[in-house]
Amino acid sequence: MLHWIRNNIKGDHIIWFVVVLLSLWGVLAIYSSTSLFAYKFHGGDTEYYLVKHVGILVMGLFLMWLTHLVDFQYYSRPAQYLVYLAMVLLFYTLIFGNDLNNAKRSITIPGIGLSFQSSDFAKVALIMYIAQFLSKRQESVADFKKTFLPVLIVIVVVCALIGIADLSTAAVLFATSILLLFIGRIPAKYLFALFGTGTIVIGVLAFVIWNSDTDIGRIKTWKSRIESYVSFVGGDETAESYQNQQANIAISNGGLTGLGPGKSKQRNFLPLAFSDFIYAIIIEEYGLIGGLFVMGLYLTLLYRAVLIVVHSPKAFGALLAIGLSFTLVIQAFMNMGVAVHLFPNTGLPLPFISMGGTSLLFTSIAMGIILSVSRISRNETELIDEE
Repeated sequence: MLHWIRNNIKGDHIIWFVVVLLSLWGVLAIYSSTSLFAYKFHGGDTEYYLVKHVGILVMGLFLMWLTHLVDFQYYSRPAQYLVYLAMVLLFYTLIFGNDLNNAKRSITIPGIGLSFQSSDFAKVALIMYIAQFLSKRQESVADFKKTFLPVLIVIVVVCALIGIADLSTAAVLFATSILLLFIGRIPAKYLFALFGTGTIVIGVLAFVIWNSDTDIGRIKTWKSRIESYVSFVGGDETAESYQNQQANIAISNGGLTGLGPGKSKQRNFLPLAFSDFIYAIIIEEYGLIGGLFVMGLYLTLLYRAVLIVVHSPKAFGALLAIGLSFTLVIQAFMNMGVAVHLFPNTGLPLPFISMGGTSLLFTSIAMGIILSVSRISRNETELIDEE
């Protein structure tokens, strides 16, 4: 077994270990948080969601393994076409997507009936494009018209198309993209100017939406989000949602060491306990110690990704690895922050732990690409050392 792993599992073994550990922890948390829900809605089958999640997880890990075997440099070639395809899919989703709570975030693949969120594909495609674009323009990285403006237009278009239906995902992707531009040596003066302009534009849009007489569709949702954000910043505890209240109770129940695996009390009252607020269930069952351990696992992923960047001889590989890892880790900390009421509700899943479909699959693909960079960079470094 160890011989097979050594020959077939390449790249950073610590990243592999962390991903497997997070995945197993997710299986336990999902079984605990969905058993009653599954019993109620699926004829007493308490393992319905567990089996479904494990099936998707196995597929994701297979895609991760398959992706990490491909030389990451091959991902540079289709990057531009993939980001354009992402734009088309996002636009198609806004027009013809599945409507849920006045938001169209997913589309159904004809013939097989499988639905997926186009934003999950767009996140990976955009990071690949930025990494490819910046690696090709390192000699002219300070040129505003040749480098900064073209890549910024693509970032804004993709994030705007996502943001219409899913503002939280768009915000995380935009923040990651700006970090990637900074790491790619885009002059800080451009980024500061972008930050100032963006702040003004967002402020004006929020003011217009807040004072709009229209109260239908996404306008109503955006107004609600603005109100929630203002209440959260103002510390208005009376505006705290039912979800936040139940999450706070779950965290309080957990204490230092937790109630024990499968012994959560609030899983029966906390909406979306298996996705958006699964971190609260983890703290309730495993305590503050378990919560900090999960946080440490995500920080380990980021640390190992930074090491990959340091040792990568290729600019594309370095930017690709750090961009994808930032996306994953920022999303994880946003989810955990919402659960402990440090951030307003975002609706972002906890990578490898929350129950999910295409989100888990594309997260696995992203991790596979990071491992590909690790595998190829390690081989090239060894060759350089031998010479």
